[in-house]
Amino acid sequence: MSKILFTHSYFYRFDPKQWKAKQPYPPLGTLYGAAYMRSKGYGVSLFDTNLKKSPDEIVLALKEEKPKYLVIFDDGFNYLTKMCLTNMREAAFRLTELGKEAGCTVIVNSSDSTDHYDMYLATGADYVILGEAEITLGELINNLDEGNSELQNVQGLVYISNQKTINTGRRDILKDLDSIPMPAWDLVDINSYKSIWLENHGFFSLNIATTRGCPFKCNWCAKPIYGNRYSTRSPENVVEEIMQLINNYSVDHFWVCDDIFGLKPGWVQRFRNLVKEKNLKFTYKIQSRVDLLLQEDTIDALAESGAETVWVGAESGSQKILDAMEKGTTVEQIHIATKLLKSKGIKTAFFLQFGYLGEQKEDIQKTIDMVLELLPDDIGISVSYPLPGTVFYEKVKDELKTKANWTDSDDLAVMFRSTYPPKFYKKLHRYVHKVYRKKQGINIIKNLFLKPTSITKRKLRSALLIFYYIPTAFLGSLQLKRLGKPG
Repeated sequence: MSKILFTHSYFYRFDPKQWKAKQPYPPLGTLYGAAYMRSKGYGVSLFDTNLKKSPDEIVLALKEEKPKYLVIFDDGFNYLTKMCLTNMREAAFRLTELGKEAGCTVIVNSSDSTDHYDMYLATGADYVILGEAEITLGELINNLDEGNSELQNVQGLVYISNQKTINTGRRDILKDLDSIPMPAWDLVDINSYKSIWLENHGFFSLNIATTRGCPFKCNWCAKPIYGNRYSTRSPENVVEEIMQLINNYSVDHFWVCDDIFGLKPGWVQRFRNLVKEKNLKFTYKIQSRVDLLLQEDTIDALAESGAETVWVGAESGSQKILDAMEKGTTVEQIHIATKLLKSKGIKTAFFLQFGYLGEQKEDIQKTIDMVLELLPDDIGISVSYPLPGTVFYEKVKDELKTKANWTDSDDLAVMFRSTYPPKFYKKLHRYVHKVYRKKQGINIIKNLFLKPTSITKRKLRSALLIFYYIPTAFLGSLQLKRLGKPG
């Protein structure tokens, strides 16, 4: 059977914020695609761009592997690939160009190519797969290998035939996720990832996914790959993968990169029971919703199964903004869930979003007050980003002219007409981090006086940094007042 070279367009080095964090994860979606095609008898290999310096490094792999197909299969589980970062789009175009020069049939699947398939076809891609890709990829390559160019019956494809763009429509997403082979972890240079983690963090983390899709309808959140349907692996299947990764690679920690972890009733409880039965020792972080965390004994089950950190989409401390987003959660639920998580020893982290339509200074202040009162263990701040296919995008798309995408994840440019000018939100991002760190430092100092024996180098450093954050936060507040004129 034909040889397939898999790659993807995310380069950690092209995203300064992420490269500085030194928390690289293998391209999980790509590994699923490779595992599926290998299960169909194809020879597969991987050119992993994550730690590379340039797309041009693929030339050597193309020469050595001599693949018939180059499949640019992006990781749909990585939230950074759901938005189009122009650095990564340009990398995908370059990979396509190099693949064509090597005589490959180039097949692309990503959030960006699903949204903008015409751009990828114009750059030279032979086929773009819309949405979830494994089954479509298998049918496509099987047809091509058999010499069948009539592909209208292969769902999930866009391609050009006789100078016309053929779109065969979206394929329904998979329901039985246990039927898909586990990711082809053996294709990854695990030691390169492991050395970065151990050197910078002292432990090794890998990414796994237990679900696909999200049934909630926040009007700013796009789901170009897995859509609004929600499918889940069985707890038994997930625990089997965790056992393999621990045994094969000595993994200490997992990032469970689902949009929503443990939505199915009883799933988290069964997972907890299996982890205990197998006597597995690991920690993990997840993403969830505050309303889901308050159902059943979910937080207890998370704590008992090794959950270390729960990232919640808090978004705003203003109920008005949460309602405008159609988030479906309340500020009160954020407070209750945070306190419960902390009481069980689970770290809580907030995703926050500024700049949504209609947000005023009082809404911003409510968010800041909520952060300082609840003092989560970490915060991630963004500004509202218009993703194609969302209600929010439709409201602002006519304003996306000179800039419609971020260059990298630290760009944080407001690309539509919000309440305040773009510079205000750039400064607000930095200001909130400073007042948050200042409050953290003050709390650490108080606790050190109460429990002097609990002092560590990390805590001492955080405490001393308040002498930086106090003046810089004050200066930041003055700058925000100057910039905070409706624009």
